[in-house]
Amino acid sequence: MFELASIGIGYGSLLMLVLLILLLLTGMQLAFATGLVALVFALGWFGPEALPIVSSRLYSFIGSYVFLAVPMFVLMAALLDHSGIARDLFDAMNRFGRKLRGGVALQTLVVAIILASMSGVIGGETVLLGILALPQMLRLGYDRKLAIGTTCAGGALGTMLPPSIVLIIYGLTANVSIGDLFKGAFLPALILALLYMGYVVVRVWLNPALAPLPSDSSENEPPAPNFFKALLFPILSVVVVLGSIYGGVASVTEASALGVLGIAISTWIRGELSYSMVRKATISTLRICGMIIWIGIGATALVGVYNLMGGIDFVREMVFAVSGGSGIGTILFMMLILLVLGMFLDWVGVALLTMPIFVPIVTELGYSPIWFGVVFCMNMQVSFLSPPFGPAAFYLKSVAPKDISLGEIFQSLLPFIGLQLVALALLIAFPQLALWWE
Repeated sequence: MFELASIGIGYGSLLMLVLLILLLLTGMQLAFATGLVALVFALGWFGPEALPIVSSRLYSFIGSYVFLAVPMFVLMAALLDHSGIARDLFDAMNRFGRKLRGGVALQTLVVAIILASMSGVIGGETVLLGILALPQMLRLGYDRKLAIGTTCAGGALGTMLPPSIVLIIYGLTANVSIGDLFKGAFLPALILALLYMGYVVVRVWLNPALAPLPSDSSENEPPAPNFFKALLFPILSVVVVLGSIYGGVASVTEASALGVLGIAISTWIRGELSYSMVRKATISTLRICGMIIWIGIGATALVGVYNLMGGIDFVREMVFAVSGGSGIGTILFMMLILLVLGMFLDWVGVALLTMPIFVPIVTELGYSPIWFGVVFCMNMQVSFLSPPFGPAAFYLKSVAPKDISLGEIFQSLLPFIGLQLVALALLIAFPQLALWWE
């Protein structure tokens, strides 16, 4: 039998990459492509005796207690999607911003921040804002690109804002405190959101025609909503989840369970809790978590086999050689790799494939893995909007008016991608932005 080990780690790494790309080009899902490549190299490089080592790595990933937070936060997002909480929140915020030029765009970003702080899953938030905010801005005569970009970029803020699922997966992969990651990501996420808001304010100040005031339209003003009902439950949910984590009262897993309980009680008080709603939310949760688990299994197996092959040391030497051995050069080279991978792969796959290799290098260079986790999360924030496969654009396209093309959505996102890169540069230049709490 031909032994793959005879070709060496350099050619072995190249063969592994080529095989993975070829499988993905056939349309095979990332989870199964990575698992198949892992199986081929485990048998071809080491023989059948390596398989138990691979299976043990799979168990360590899906058997983690902290991993329970993932389905809990996804279930929170699913319950929000199927209730009227987000709609009432948007209507309530509309009363505050209706007399301000660009107010609907700003309120969209504020609602996006609150929704992101409640669930940490971007798909549902982007779809909700696409249903609630985008039609209203277009109806009021907002510039199409400003309305589209604000809606899509705001919906993707769940990538950065705690309790971000991206941060949870990074924490599990890098074996660092998820609570510390939540603390570290708060200020950079707030800066990014303020950059979005500042961009909207400056654009409409320079060109008022981009955002007509609602009073300029002939549309009748809608009746005032119940502010207590609209604002109490979202704010209470954010306080319970993030307050319990930041205050040290509950772990991330416990806080996620409290969040689900809080949202369930809120929907019951509002008279929206039903068997049909719970069933739909549960099915949505199973689909998303199933995807995450299968990608995790395949990626963890592949990284485990590659580690046994000596791939970690090979990548380390290659990264140092390309970057010239400097710390900031190495970080920037990693960022370039992540940006490119993020354009083509799901963020779960990017995290699980790269972080076991990158984090030890970052630690060796003397950088904080907490800071690097926030940097990685900001990087994935960019990938969510970047063509050709930015998922946030596809989420918005699924609910946008038919005359809005995918190309127009990506064009509308270019200024916001630029703002994300500015925030990423600030985070790299000033690591204390992510370590302010220490």
